[in-house]
Amino acid sequence: MIPYRIEEGRPQDVMSILSQIPEFDLLPDVHAIASRLEQVPHLILLALSDHQVIGFKIGYERDQHFYSWLGGIHPDHRRKGIAETLADTQEAWARERGYTRIWMKTRNRFPPMLMMALNRGFRIIRIDPRETIPEHRIILEKSL
Repeated sequence: MIPYRIEEGRPQDVMSILSQIPEFDLLPDVHAIASRLEQVPHLILLALSDHQVIGFKIGYERDQHFYSWLGGIHPDHRRKGIAETLADTQEAWARERGYTRIWMKTRNRFPPMLMMALNRGFRIIRIDPRETIPEHRIILEKSL
């Protein structure tokens, strides 16, 4: 396993990896990320190896709970515990700031993300149907 470290980052730090994650159809630009985060408590986490971003996780306060919004791991570095470490760090940060719930959305076409969330104690609270079953949004929540 390659050595990596987790540290806080800025919206522009995420840009180098976004295009390397094949699941992202529409890539937000740095302004879209920054505008979503301005004026709300938020956390941008980076997983770095040799000063290269190999993963990230972004979350922010939404509807008085913490929303785990966007994240990904470079395909060459998956299944090495990096996503779990990012999630653990994000949840600890949110808990330390008094959040009692964390929620997230995924799409039906991403079974690994759904399975990871369920294995971490998230529960499905709602499904937002879309035109095709793979595009259905699955909303999950977890008590912290």
